[in-house]
Amino acid sequence: MEDSILKRFGVSMEGHLLRKFDDLVKHKGYENRSEAVRDLVRDALIQHSWEKDEQVVAGSILLFYNHHQKNLLEELTKIQHSMHDNILATTHFHLNHASCLELIIVKGVAKDIQQLSNQLTSLKGVDYGKFTIAPVEKI
Repeated sequence: MEDSILKRFGVSMEGHLLRKFDDLVKHKGYENRSEAVRDLVRDALIQHSWEKDEQVVAGSILLFYNHHQKNLLEELTKIQHSMHDNILATTHFHLNHASCLELIIVKGVAKDIQQLSNQLTSLKGVDYGKFTIAPVEKI
């Protein structure tokens, strides 16, 4: 069966990123990079599976960003105001002179929350974003 046959493909990345990835592979106990990449792909596919879902979910959007980035704060605020019904709370931390961490607690239809996360994490100046969700039981 074609689907069960292992396929090879190449991945290019900067040396410092590869060294950090190799450290992660070792720390997590993977035998090789391929096992780690497969787990990362599976996780991404699971997260992506919610994207078109109508199920109500709750979760968080974690953002690390440089608050000196031109127009970033205005864009973050504009996007959050446009989806205010889905945002339950936000917490903002100043990590150092330039870096901030923002945690946004969200609830709503999965595809809408995923869209909000995508809009926020893709902004120029956002160094890292992580979206986590879980289904909410219907009463």
